[in-house]
Amino acid sequence: MIRNMKTVLGLLLSLQWLSANATNYEKGLGYYESGQYVKALKYISIDANNGHKASQYRLGEMYEKGLGTKIDYKASMYWYKQAAEHYAHVIEETDRRKTKHINVVSRKNKQYQQNLQNTKIVVLEKKEQYSFVTALQKQLEKEQFERGNEFLSKKLDTDTVETGNLLHSYIHSDVFGLQAYHINYILPFSYAKDKPKYHNSLFNTNNSGFNNLQYYKNIEVEFQLSLKKQLSYNLFGWNEFIYAAYTQKVWWQLYSESAPFRETNYAPEIFLAVPTSQKIDDEIGLKMLNFGFIHESNGQEGYRSRSWNRLYLSGLWKWDNLFVNTRMWYRLPEDRKPDSYYNGTNISIFDANIDGDDNPDILDYMGYGDIKINYLWEDHRFGLLLRNNFKFNGKNKGAIEFDWAHSILGSNNTALYMKVFYGYGESLISYDEKVTKVSFGVSFSPGLF
Repeated sequence: MIRNMKTVLGLLLSLQWLSANATNYEKGLGYYESGQYVKALKYISIDANNGHKASQYRLGEMYEKGLGTKIDYKASMYWYKQAAEHYAHVIEETDRRKTKHINVVSRKNKQYQQNLQNTKIVVLEKKEQYSFVTALQKQLEKEQFERGNEFLSKKLDTDTVETGNLLHSYIHSDVFGLQAYHINYILPFSYAKDKPKYHNSLFNTNNSGFNNLQYYKNIEVEFQLSLKKQLSYNLFGWNEFIYAAYTQKVWWQLYSESAPFRETNYAPEIFLAVPTSQKIDDEIGLKMLNFGFIHESNGQEGYRSRSWNRLYLSGLWKWDNLFVNTRMWYRLPEDRKPDSYYNGTNISIFDANIDGDDNPDILDYMGYGDIKINYLWEDHRFGLLLRNNFKFNGKNKGAIEFDWAHSILGSNNTALYMKVFYGYGESLISYDEKVTKVSFGVSFSPGLF
């Protein structure tokens, strides 16, 4: 019965937190998810005694299971009831859709069972009629951001120490409401087998005299900044999230004489993340579906300009310590430029900035989707990116990237980082050039999906 109470209250608390003072709870939750239950009990108890509902619920669970303390069913029931205080009504079961019944009887404590064998607390889920205006108003509340984080923690599971540590730091770490999106890193040593090709903004490099120019060094610095901002949670009543995100990737010829930024790629996007049903989650491990729009460009002009716009659908999967992101995209079409622009027969500087598609063949090299795989093992994360155009008529193009991160300084966010890339699409400026590259440095967020 305590188990039933826990299930119902878990649903209730994902809808409403009645206290914003969750500093100790967040700290305690971090210890809880990493298996340090004694420390977790200390911090969670502080906010529980101050009326924080999520802390009270978690404390009831810890007393029930004997996590960080001895099993105490009486204390467990007390804290579950405290958490349910604002939702509970003693009523008869008349509509199973509207009510959930919790028999607060300890199966293991026979004396307490005898005293309360006929006691039944009926908790009526506080499920108001959906109102878009009300949901919109909630997006302005600080607690809504916390509700979203709590929902993600439950949805993604923390069955192992590895996932507990990493997911907690990934979900609950934010500055000004910004969170890490893809992996953030700086790689001071990034070595390519071949020197990067130089692209002139005024002249098509297919023309004689411009197609063999190269940068001075095979080695350069590479870094990436990737952040997202939660715009709303549960706006439509599906426990869904709306995010805006921004990723910037830079290739810096630091070791060349003038140390230019060789290439910079900008990728703003907006996406809707919708959790799957519990049945789908349990059966196939699919946690979330993302529907989004992404613009990617390099901010250049003329023949150096590269850009494309995509709509995408991605599925986020998780099985224990294995994370998988499967993504497919549709490129939004653009008008072609004159053929002379693409074949280099007209090298007028006025043609260089003509409107139209900068890279009409980009799908031949980038394909129509990708798969990202991450596996956690102790303090290590192993990642794999796969991409292919699935053309097997002698025009097969794709890419594979392997990366590895190892936590340092006792941090879940800071890690030694290494990656190896082979194939096409390493950057927009060279999307149609095969690149073989190995890089070393430091990463500052896990980038699990």
